[in-house]
Amino acid sequence: MKPKLLFLIESLSGGGAEKVLSVLLKHIDKTKFDITLCTIVDTGIYAAEVRKYVNYTSVLGNPQKKGLLGKILYKILYLLIYRILPSQLIYTLFIPKGNDIEIAFVEGFCTKILSHSTNKKAQKIAWVHTDLINNHWITSVYKNEEEEKQSYQKYDKIIGVSNTATNAINRLYSINNAITLYNPIENDNIIKRANEFISLPPKTQSIRIVTVGRFVPQKAYDRLLRVINRLYENGYPIELWILGDGEQRPILEEYIHTHSLNEIVTLWGFQKNPYPYLKHSDIFVCSSVSEGYSTAVTEALILELPVITTACSGMDELLLNGKCGLITENSESGLYEGIKHVLDNTNLLASYKQNILKHQERFLLSNQMTQIENLFKS
Repeated sequence: MKPKLLFLIESLSGGGAEKVLSVLLKHIDKTKFDITLCTIVDTGIYAAEVRKYVNYTSVLGNPQKKGLLGKILYKILYLLIYRILPSQLIYTLFIPKGNDIEIAFVEGFCTKILSHSTNKKAQKIAWVHTDLINNHWITSVYKNEEEEKQSYQKYDKIIGVSNTATNAINRLYSINNAITLYNPIENDNIIKRANEFISLPPKTQSIRIVTVGRFVPQKAYDRLLRVINRLYENGYPIELWILGDGEQRPILEEYIHTHSLNEIVTLWGFQKNPYPYLKHSDIFVCSSVSEGYSTAVTEALILELPVITTACSGMDELLLNGKCGLITENSESGLYEGIKHVLDNTNLLASYKQNILKHQERFLLSNQMTQIENLFKS
């Protein structure tokens, strides 16, 4: 009998953790495991893709596909699940049963639900995709710190996506069962898609900087724009491409317009294939306040693109302690000085690229999937 695995996640929206899960479910050996994915809400850009590979179910479904009565019931159930019902009752009423391993794939709500599982035989695993000391965003999910701590202490294993994330878990929850597993990345597919033809404009400046991510406060694109504006005013021949979308788009557009940056800053929106944009750039920048183990930075390195990043969880590991890019202080001034330093010493880019090429084998998908499958078999 194949072990039955249940993955629980809130949705399959366009975040990094959701992308990682879609890759994991696509490539895990289906001859070894019987896999069910349960979402709370059936939305997100990866939902259609994931359905091809696993048994798929959703607690609330997709509100856009419901009629008037269905939408009313959806809103009532949503309120009950997220605001009223106790976690154990949510598990009892809505979560698939009879699995050998139950996996909460993102910290927060799903981790709280599965910590109240009534399946005493199932091994429980929680995935954490961020540094919870520097980005402790899940406090609103729990009544207090003690409830949060008790929730994580009920898990047999906790996975951190970087050593920084793992160390934070052990410190916060006074446990020693957290281990590090790096995110699976489709390295060959990324390289293949990067070579697809897309008509892109020529450079307007000698150095093209690129970044990819959601337009949310965590990514700090507002401070990146201020840094780019300052560098441009000081005579540095740079342009910036930002791929992505989100709630802060009007703020970024207003800054670009007010500071007359339309000639050097382009907001490309969400791109199904961002990789040609990276391939035709010179530097990838990560301006984030916090990360777990950045998928975007990993993809940039797979495409041999030097990285400048603020000091976030996972960056020492990804950049091999500065061999493959520059890690700056996590501040606006730190980011400015870091980019300025590389622009003043462009020979660094060749050195970074050489080191990236030397260590490409660490991103092999087969190696990452073997480690993950061994986790479920142990």
